[in-house]
Amino acid sequence: KTGSIVRFVDEIPQDLRKGKEKEVLSPVGDDKTGPSRLRSSIGSEAISDDDGDDEDEEGDDDEEEEDDDESEDEDEDEELVTLGFVEKPKNPNSLLRHLFPSKAGGVPAWLDPVNLPSGKSKTCGFCGEPLQFLLQVYAPLSEKEATFHRTLFVFMCPSMACLLRDQHEQWKRRPDNPSRSVKVFRCQLPRSNPFYSSEPPKHDGSDKPSGAGVPVCCWCGTWKGDKVCSSCKRARYCSEKHQVMHWRSGHKSDCLKSICSEACDSHLNNNNLGLAAACRTLWPEYDIVNEDECALDEKISEDNGSNMSLVAKTNAANNTFETLIDKFEVNDDKKSWTSFQERITNAPEQVLRYCRDVKAKPLWPLATGRPSKADIPECNYCGGPLCYEFQILPQLLYFFGVKNDADSLDWATVIVYTCVSSCEAGTSYKEEFSWVQLYTPSTIP
Repeated sequence: KTGSIVRFVDEIPQDLRKGKEKEVLSPVGDDKTGPSRLRSSIGSEAISDDDGDDEDEEGDDDEEEEDDDESEDEDEDEELVTLGFVEKPKNPNSLLRHLFPSKAGGVPAWLDPVNLPSGKSKTCGFCGEPLQFLLQVYAPLSEKEATFHRTLFVFMCPSMACLLRDQHEQWKRRPDNPSRSVKVFRCQLPRSNPFYSSEPPKHDGSDKPSGAGVPVCCWCGTWKGDKVCSSCKRARYCSEKHQVMHWRSGHKSDCLKSICSEACDSHLNNNNLGLAAACRTLWPEYDIVNEDECALDEKISEDNGSNMSLVAKTNAANNTFETLIDKFEVNDDKKSWTSFQERITNAPEQVLRYCRDVKAKPLWPLATGRPSKADIPECNYCGGPLCYEFQILPQLLYFFGVKNDADSLDWATVIVYTCVSSCEAGTSYKEEFSWVQLYTPSTIP
Protein backbone atom coordinates (compact mmCIF):
# COMPACT_ATOMS: atom_id res chain seq x y z
CA LYS A 1 0.00 0.00 0.00
CA THR A 2 1.82 3.05 -1.23
CA GLY A 3 2.04 5.85 1.27
CA SER A 4 0.94 4.04 4.39
CA ILE A 5 2.54 5.24 7.60
CA VAL A 6 2.79 1.58 8.51
CA ARG A 7 5.57 1.47 5.92
CA PHE A 8 7.31 4.29 7.80
CA VAL A 9 6.94 2.60 11.17
CA ASP A 10 8.47 -0.60 9.80
CA GLU A 11 11.77 1.29 9.51
CA ILE A 12 11.74 2.83 12.98
CA PRO A 13 14.47 1.40 15.23
CA GLN A 14 12.80 -0.16 18.24
CA ASP A 15 15.23 1.48 20.67
CA LEU A 16 14.32 5.06 19.75
CA ARG A 17 12.44 5.47 22.99
CA LYS A 18 14.76 3.31 25.05
CA GLY A 19 15.52 4.94 28.37
CA LYS A 20 12.58 7.33 28.20
CA GLU A 21 10.20 6.67 31.08
CA LYS A 22 6.55 6.88 30.08
CA GLU A 23 4.04 7.97 32.65
CA VAL A 24 1.28 5.71 33.87
CA LEU A 25 -1.06 7.84 35.92
CA SER A 26 -3.19 6.46 38.70
CA PRO A 27 -6.67 5.84 37.29
CA VAL A 28 -8.50 6.89 40.43
CA GLY A 29 -7.60 9.91 42.49
CA ASP A 30 -8.04 10.39 46.21
CA ASP A 31 -9.50 13.85 45.79
CA LYS A 32 -13.21 14.47 45.52
CA THR A 33 -12.97 15.92 42.05
CA GLY A 34 -12.35 12.52 40.54
CA PRO A 35 -9.59 10.75 38.66
CA SER A 36 -7.42 12.28 35.97
CA ARG A 37 -5.91 9.65 33.69
CA LEU A 38 -5.75 11.84 30.60
CA ARG A 39 -5.60 15.59 30.26
CA SER A 40 -8.96 17.32 29.83
CA SER A 41 -9.69 21.01 30.29
CA ILE A 42 -12.82 21.37 28.25
CA GLY A 43 -15.90 22.91 29.81
CA SER A 44 -19.47 22.61 28.61
CA GLU A 45 -20.13 26.32 29.05
CA ALA A 46 -17.13 27.33 26.99
CA ILE A 47 -18.13 25.03 24.17
CA SER A 48 -21.75 26.09 24.29
CA ASP A 49 -20.82 29.73 23.83
CA ASP A 50 -18.47 28.86 20.99
CA ASP A 51 -21.14 26.73 19.36
CA GLY A 52 -23.55 29.63 19.33
CA ASP A 53 -21.11 31.63 17.29
CA ASP A 54 -20.76 28.73 14.88
CA GLU A 55 -24.50 28.73 14.21
CA ASP A 56 -24.49 32.43 13.38
CA GLU A 57 -21.76 31.86 10.83
CA GLU A 58 -23.12 28.66 9.31
CA GLY A 59 -23.40 30.25 5.91
CA ASP A 60 -19.66 30.87 5.86
CA ASP A 61 -18.65 27.28 6.63
CA ASP A 62 -16.77 26.75 3.39
CA GLU A 63 -14.63 29.89 3.76
CA GLU A 64 -14.00 29.21 7.46
CA GLU A 65 -13.04 25.62 6.74
CA GLU A 66 -10.17 26.75 4.50
CA ASP A 67 -8.94 29.17 7.17
CA ASP A 68 -9.26 26.49 9.85
CA ASP A 69 -7.19 24.05 7.81
CA GLU A 70 -4.35 26.56 7.53
CA SER A 71 -4.24 27.21 11.27
CA GLU A 72 -5.00 23.74 12.66
CA ASP A 73 -1.39 22.78 13.27
CA GLU A 74 -0.73 26.11 15.00
CA ASP A 75 -3.82 25.68 17.16
CA GLU A 76 -2.76 22.25 18.37
CA ASP A 77 0.71 23.57 19.15
CA GLU A 78 -0.86 25.83 21.78
CA GLU A 79 -2.62 22.98 23.55
CA LEU A 80 -1.15 20.31 25.79
CA VAL A 81 -1.29 16.99 23.98
CA THR A 82 -0.96 13.66 25.76
CA LEU A 83 0.66 10.95 23.64
CA GLY A 84 -0.25 7.30 23.96
CA PHE A 85 2.28 4.50 23.47
CA VAL A 86 1.72 0.75 23.59
CA GLU A 87 3.72 -1.61 25.76
CA LYS A 88 3.32 -5.27 26.51
CA PRO A 89 1.80 -5.43 30.01
CA LYS A 90 4.26 -6.53 32.68
CA ASN A 91 1.34 -8.13 34.47
CA PRO A 92 -1.75 -9.12 32.41
CA ASN A 93 -3.91 -8.61 35.49
CA SER A 94 -3.09 -4.89 35.34
CA LEU A 95 -5.51 -4.56 32.41
CA LEU A 96 -8.59 -5.89 34.20
CA ARG A 97 -11.67 -3.70 34.33
CA HIS A 98 -11.57 -2.90 38.06
CA LEU A 99 -8.15 -1.27 37.54
CA PHE A 100 -9.57 1.11 34.89
CA PRO A 101 -6.98 0.53 32.17
CA SER A 102 -6.27 2.19 28.86
CA LYS A 103 -5.47 -0.67 26.52
CA ALA A 104 -5.31 -1.76 22.89
CA GLY A 105 -6.13 -5.15 21.40
CA GLY A 106 -7.29 -8.30 23.14
CA VAL A 107 -10.74 -8.04 24.69
CA PRO A 108 -12.34 -4.89 26.17
CA ALA A 109 -12.29 -4.26 29.90
CA TRP A 110 -15.92 -3.15 30.05
CA LEU A 111 -16.52 -0.34 32.56
CA ASP A 112 -20.16 -1.34 32.98
CA PRO A 113 -19.96 -5.16 32.72
CA VAL A 114 -23.72 -5.66 32.59
CA ASN A 115 -25.34 -3.26 30.13
CA LEU A 116 -23.17 -3.95 27.08
CA PRO A 117 -23.96 -2.60 23.58
CA SER A 118 -26.30 -4.97 21.80
CA GLY A 119 -28.18 -5.53 18.55
CA LYS A 120 -26.86 -3.69 15.52
CA SER A 121 -24.67 -1.51 17.72
CA LYS A 122 -22.14 -4.33 18.01
CA THR A 123 -21.99 -5.24 14.32
CA CYS A 124 -20.45 -3.75 11.18
CA GLY A 125 -23.02 -1.78 9.22
CA PHE A 126 -21.85 -3.35 5.95
CA CYS A 127 -20.94 -7.01 6.41
CA GLY A 128 -23.04 -7.52 9.54
CA GLU A 129 -20.23 -9.29 11.43
CA PRO A 130 -19.46 -8.48 15.09
CA LEU A 131 -16.96 -5.64 15.38
CA GLN A 132 -13.47 -6.28 16.73
CA PHE A 133 -12.10 -4.44 19.75
CA LEU A 134 -9.46 -1.85 18.79
CA LEU A 135 -8.71 0.10 21.97
CA GLN A 136 -10.12 1.86 25.00
CA VAL A 137 -9.10 5.09 26.71
CA TYR A 138 -9.81 5.77 30.36
CA ALA A 139 -10.55 9.50 30.39
CA PRO A 140 -12.56 10.65 33.43
CA LEU A 141 -13.69 14.26 33.73
CA SER A 142 -13.53 16.20 36.97
CA GLU A 143 -16.35 18.58 36.05
CA LYS A 144 -19.13 16.48 37.50
CA GLU A 145 -19.72 13.46 39.68
CA ALA A 146 -21.30 11.42 36.88
CA THR A 147 -17.98 11.24 35.02
CA PHE A 148 -15.79 10.15 37.93
CA HIS A 149 -15.14 7.02 35.87
CA ARG A 150 -15.27 7.46 32.09
CA THR A 151 -13.96 5.20 29.34
CA LEU A 152 -14.16 5.44 25.55
CA PHE A 153 -14.21 2.19 23.57
CA VAL A 154 -13.32 1.95 19.87
CA PHE A 155 -14.34 -1.01 17.71
CA MET A 156 -13.59 -1.66 14.06
CA CYS A 157 -14.40 -4.18 11.37
CA PRO A 158 -11.10 -5.78 10.28
CA SER A 159 -12.22 -5.70 6.64
CA MET A 160 -10.64 -2.94 4.54
CA ALA A 161 -13.48 -3.31 2.05
CA CYS A 162 -15.94 -2.29 4.77
CA LEU A 163 -13.75 0.64 5.81
CA LEU A 164 -13.75 1.90 2.21
CA ARG A 165 -17.55 1.72 2.17
CA ASP A 166 -17.55 3.51 5.50
CA GLN A 167 -15.96 6.50 3.76
CA HIS A 168 -19.03 7.09 1.63
CA GLU A 169 -21.29 6.88 4.67
CA GLN A 170 -19.43 9.40 6.82
CA TRP A 171 -19.69 12.05 4.10
CA LYS A 172 -23.48 11.89 4.31
CA ARG A 173 -24.31 14.77 6.57
CA ARG A 174 -26.22 13.54 9.59
CA PRO A 175 -27.95 10.44 8.18
CA ASP A 176 -30.79 9.05 10.28
CA ASN A 177 -29.39 5.51 10.39
CA PRO A 178 -25.72 5.61 9.41
CA SER A 179 -23.92 2.39 8.51
CA ARG A 180 -20.44 2.40 10.00
CA SER A 181 -17.55 -0.05 10.25
CA VAL A 182 -15.94 2.00 13.03
CA LYS A 183 -17.87 2.65 16.23
CA VAL A 184 -17.05 4.46 19.45
CA PHE A 185 -18.89 3.99 22.75
CA ARG A 186 -18.70 6.18 25.84
CA CYS A 187 -19.43 4.74 29.28
CA GLN A 188 -19.27 6.66 32.54
CA LEU A 189 -20.03 6.01 36.21
CA PRO A 190 -20.15 8.11 39.39
CA ARG A 191 -17.77 7.36 42.23
CA SER A 192 -20.51 5.49 44.05
CA ASN A 193 -21.68 2.72 41.72
CA PRO A 194 -22.69 -0.98 41.85
CA PHE A 195 -19.51 -2.29 40.22
CA TYR A 196 -16.48 -0.76 41.94
CA SER A 197 -15.25 0.47 45.29
CA SER A 198 -15.26 4.20 45.90
CA GLU A 199 -11.65 3.91 47.01
CA PRO A 200 -8.74 3.86 44.53
CA PRO A 201 -7.24 0.47 43.61
CA LYS A 202 -4.27 -0.68 45.69
CA HIS A 203 -2.58 -2.51 42.80
CA ASP A 204 -1.28 -5.14 45.21
CA GLY A 205 -3.31 -8.05 43.88
CA SER A 206 -6.13 -7.62 46.37
CA ASP A 207 -8.33 -5.48 44.12
CA LYS A 208 -11.49 -7.23 42.96
CA PRO A 209 -14.60 -6.03 41.10
CA SER A 210 -17.73 -5.73 43.22
CA GLY A 211 -19.76 -8.09 41.05
CA ALA A 212 -19.83 -10.31 38.00
CA GLY A 213 -20.86 -9.11 34.57
CA VAL A 214 -23.11 -10.65 31.95
CA PRO A 215 -21.85 -13.75 30.09
CA VAL A 216 -19.75 -12.87 27.05
CA CYS A 217 -19.00 -14.72 23.83
CA CYS A 218 -16.58 -17.64 24.30
CA TRP A 219 -15.10 -16.97 20.86
CA CYS A 220 -14.42 -13.22 20.78
CA GLY A 221 -14.62 -12.51 24.52
CA THR A 222 -16.15 -9.16 23.67
CA TRP A 223 -19.91 -9.06 23.19
CA LYS A 224 -22.76 -10.41 25.30
CA GLY A 225 -23.27 -14.16 24.84
CA ASP A 226 -26.96 -14.36 23.97
CA LYS A 227 -26.71 -17.77 22.28
CA VAL A 228 -25.97 -21.02 24.14
CA CYS A 229 -24.36 -24.19 22.80
CA SER A 230 -27.13 -26.78 22.46
CA SER A 231 -24.80 -29.62 23.51
CA CYS A 232 -22.86 -28.50 26.58
CA LYS A 233 -25.35 -25.78 27.56
CA ARG A 234 -22.43 -23.71 28.84
CA ALA A 235 -20.60 -22.09 25.95
CA ARG A 236 -22.02 -18.69 25.05
CA TYR A 237 -21.84 -16.78 21.78
CA CYS A 238 -22.70 -13.34 20.46
CA SER A 239 -23.52 -14.60 16.96
CA GLU A 240 -24.08 -17.75 14.96
CA LYS A 241 -20.85 -17.17 13.05
CA HIS A 242 -18.77 -17.14 16.21
CA GLN A 243 -20.50 -20.30 17.39
CA VAL A 244 -19.64 -22.06 14.13
CA MET A 245 -16.05 -20.81 14.21
CA HIS A 246 -15.59 -22.03 17.78
CA TRP A 247 -17.11 -25.41 16.91
CA ARG A 248 -14.75 -25.89 13.97
CA SER A 249 -11.69 -24.75 15.90
CA GLY A 250 -11.99 -27.32 18.66
CA HIS A 251 -15.16 -26.89 20.67
CA LYS A 252 -16.65 -29.90 18.86
CA SER A 253 -14.23 -32.24 20.64
CA ASP A 254 -14.15 -30.31 23.92
CA CYS A 255 -17.87 -29.68 24.15
CA LEU A 256 -18.76 -32.31 26.76
CA LYS A 257 -15.39 -32.40 28.52
CA SER A 258 -14.37 -30.72 31.74
CA ILE A 259 -12.02 -28.48 29.77
CA CYS A 260 -15.10 -26.84 28.28
CA SER A 261 -16.68 -26.32 31.69
CA GLU A 262 -13.62 -24.56 33.09
CA ALA A 263 -13.15 -22.35 30.05
CA CYS A 264 -16.80 -21.44 29.74
CA ASP A 265 -17.27 -20.66 33.43
CA SER A 266 -14.89 -17.72 33.17
CA HIS A 267 -16.87 -16.31 30.23
CA LEU A 268 -20.15 -17.09 31.97
CA ASN A 269 -19.19 -15.01 35.01
CA ASN A 270 -17.38 -12.30 33.03
CA ASN A 271 -15.32 -11.28 36.03
CA ASN A 272 -12.49 -10.16 33.77
CA LEU A 273 -10.11 -12.22 35.89
CA GLY A 274 -7.73 -13.47 33.25
CA LEU A 275 -10.53 -14.01 30.72
CA ALA A 276 -9.16 -15.39 27.44
CA ALA A 277 -11.06 -15.64 24.17
CA ALA A 278 -10.87 -18.78 22.02
CA CYS A 279 -10.40 -16.69 18.87
CA ARG A 280 -6.79 -16.47 17.70
CA THR A 281 -7.30 -13.60 15.26
CA LEU A 282 -7.86 -10.89 17.85
CA TRP A 283 -5.30 -8.11 17.80
CA PRO A 284 -2.52 -8.59 20.37
CA GLU A 285 -3.09 -6.96 23.74
CA TYR A 286 -1.11 -3.92 24.87
CA ASP A 287 -1.13 -1.47 27.73
CA ILE A 288 -1.45 2.18 26.66
CA VAL A 289 0.88 4.44 28.63
CA ASN A 290 0.95 8.22 28.51
CA GLU A 291 3.51 10.97 28.13
CA ASP A 292 2.99 14.69 27.61
CA GLU A 293 4.23 15.76 24.20
CA CYS A 294 5.77 18.98 25.52
CA ALA A 295 7.79 17.10 28.15
CA LEU A 296 9.10 14.74 25.50
CA ASP A 297 10.11 17.60 23.20
CA GLU A 298 11.97 19.37 26.02
CA LYS A 299 13.81 16.22 27.02
CA ILE A 300 15.00 15.57 23.47
CA SER A 301 16.06 19.17 22.84
CA GLU A 302 18.11 19.24 26.05
CA ASP A 303 20.01 16.08 25.14
CA ASN A 304 21.95 17.08 22.03
CA GLY A 305 23.82 13.82 21.84
CA SER A 306 20.64 11.80 22.02
CA ASN A 307 19.02 14.12 19.53
CA MET A 308 21.82 13.57 17.02
CA SER A 309 21.49 9.84 17.53
CA LEU A 310 17.77 10.12 16.86
CA VAL A 311 18.40 11.93 13.58
CA ALA A 312 20.91 9.33 12.49
CA LYS A 313 18.69 6.39 13.36
CA THR A 314 15.63 7.82 11.62
CA ASN A 315 17.48 8.84 8.46
CA ALA A 316 16.14 5.90 6.47
CA ALA A 317 12.61 6.57 7.68
CA ASN A 318 12.88 10.25 6.77
CA ASN A 319 14.06 9.31 3.28
CA THR A 320 10.93 7.20 2.95
CA PHE A 321 8.81 10.20 3.93
CA GLU A 322 10.60 12.48 1.45
CA THR A 323 10.00 9.99 -1.35
CA LEU A 324 6.30 9.90 -0.54
CA ILE A 325 6.09 13.67 -0.26
CA ASP A 326 7.50 14.07 -3.76
CA LYS A 327 4.69 11.88 -5.09
CA PHE A 328 1.90 14.05 -3.76
CA GLU A 329 0.02 15.75 -6.57
CA VAL A 330 -1.78 18.27 -4.37
CA ASN A 331 0.32 21.00 -2.73
CA ASP A 332 -1.98 21.16 0.29
CA ASP A 333 -1.53 17.45 0.92
CA LYS A 334 2.23 17.79 0.62
CA LYS A 335 2.23 20.62 3.14
CA SER A 336 0.01 18.72 5.53
CA TRP A 337 2.06 15.54 5.24
CA THR A 338 5.30 17.44 5.92
CA SER A 339 3.79 19.08 8.99
CA PHE A 340 2.50 15.74 10.22
CA GLN A 341 5.94 14.16 9.75
CA GLU A 342 7.70 16.93 11.64
CA ARG A 343 5.22 16.76 14.52
CA ILE A 344 5.60 13.04 15.20
CA THR A 345 9.35 12.74 14.53
CA ASN A 346 10.34 13.01 18.20
CA ALA A 347 8.00 10.17 19.14
CA PRO A 348 7.46 8.03 16.03
CA GLU A 349 5.98 5.13 18.03
CA GLN A 350 2.99 7.12 19.28
CA VAL A 351 -0.33 5.46 18.50
CA LEU A 352 -2.68 7.95 20.12
CA ARG A 353 -2.93 11.73 20.59
CA TYR A 354 -5.30 13.00 23.29
CA CYS A 355 -6.35 16.60 23.85
CA ARG A 356 -9.90 17.30 25.00
CA ASP A 357 -9.75 21.08 24.99
CA VAL A 358 -12.00 23.78 23.60
CA LYS A 359 -9.30 24.88 21.13
CA ALA A 360 -7.90 21.45 20.32
CA LYS A 361 -7.89 20.14 16.77
CA PRO A 362 -6.57 16.90 15.28
CA LEU A 363 -3.19 16.54 13.62
CA TRP A 364 -4.25 15.70 10.08
CA PRO A 365 -1.84 13.72 7.86
CA LEU A 366 -3.61 15.01 4.73
CA ALA A 367 -5.40 18.19 3.73
CA THR A 368 -8.05 16.29 1.79
CA GLY A 369 -10.64 14.15 3.50
CA ARG A 370 -11.18 16.46 6.46
CA PRO A 371 -14.70 17.11 7.75
CA SER A 372 -16.29 20.53 7.78
CA LYS A 373 -18.24 21.74 10.80
CA ALA A 374 -21.44 20.64 9.10
CA ASP A 375 -20.08 17.09 8.77
CA ILE A 376 -19.83 16.67 12.55
CA PRO A 377 -23.27 15.68 13.87
CA GLU A 378 -24.87 16.60 17.16
CA CYS A 379 -25.01 14.24 20.12
CA ASN A 380 -27.53 11.47 19.49
CA TYR A 381 -28.75 11.65 23.08
CA CYS A 382 -28.84 15.27 24.28
CA GLY A 383 -28.68 17.09 20.93
CA GLY A 384 -25.65 19.09 22.04
CA PRO A 385 -22.42 19.66 20.09
CA LEU A 386 -19.55 17.21 19.79
CA CYS A 387 -15.88 18.07 20.27
CA TYR A 388 -12.60 16.48 19.26
CA GLU A 389 -11.15 14.31 22.03
CA PHE A 390 -8.46 12.04 20.59
CA GLN A 391 -7.09 10.47 17.44
CA ILE A 392 -5.63 7.07 16.59
CA LEU A 393 -2.56 6.87 14.36
CA PRO A 394 -1.79 4.04 11.90
CA GLN A 395 1.32 3.11 13.86
CA LEU A 396 -1.03 0.95 15.92
CA LEU A 397 -1.42 -1.36 12.93
CA TYR A 398 2.30 -2.03 12.98
CA PHE A 399 2.17 -3.19 16.59
CA PHE A 400 -0.89 -5.30 15.78
CA GLY A 401 1.13 -7.07 13.09
CA VAL A 402 -1.24 -6.07 10.28
CA LYS A 403 0.29 -6.91 6.92
CA ASN A 404 1.11 -4.24 4.35
CA ASP A 405 -0.90 -5.87 1.57
CA ALA A 406 -3.24 -4.08 -0.81
CA ASP A 407 -6.35 -5.42 0.94
CA SER A 408 -5.03 -5.08 4.50
CA LEU A 409 -6.60 -2.70 6.99
CA ASP A 410 -5.09 0.79 6.82
CA TRP A 411 -5.95 4.39 7.64
CA ALA A 412 -4.29 7.79 7.82
CA THR A 413 -5.94 8.66 11.13
CA VAL A 414 -9.12 7.92 13.09
CA ILE A 415 -10.59 10.96 14.85
CA VAL A 416 -12.97 10.56 17.80
CA TYR A 417 -15.53 13.25 18.60
CA THR A 418 -17.55 13.07 21.83
CA CYS A 419 -20.40 14.91 23.50
CA VAL A 420 -19.14 18.21 24.92
CA SER A 421 -21.19 17.84 28.09
CA SER A 422 -20.55 14.08 28.32
CA CYS A 423 -24.30 13.75 28.82
CA GLU A 424 -25.94 11.15 31.02
CA ALA A 425 -29.08 10.59 28.96
CA GLY A 426 -29.79 7.32 27.19
CA THR A 427 -28.11 3.95 27.49
CA SER A 428 -25.08 2.98 29.54
CA TYR A 429 -22.91 2.81 26.41
CA LYS A 430 -23.55 5.86 24.25
CA GLU A 431 -22.35 5.78 20.66
CA GLU A 432 -20.12 8.71 19.75
CA PHE A 433 -18.83 9.83 16.35
CA SER A 434 -15.65 8.87 14.52
CA TRP A 435 -14.13 10.29 11.35
CA VAL A 436 -11.69 8.16 9.36
CA GLN A 437 -9.20 9.76 6.99
CA LEU A 438 -7.83 7.34 4.39
CA TYR A 439 -5.12 7.47 1.79
CA THR A 440 -6.74 7.59 -1.65
CA PRO A 441 -5.47 7.36 -5.23
CA SER A 442 -6.09 11.09 -5.56
CA THR A 443 -3.60 11.87 -2.78
CA ILE A 444 -0.94 9.20 -3.29
CA PRO A 445 -0.37 7.75 -6.79
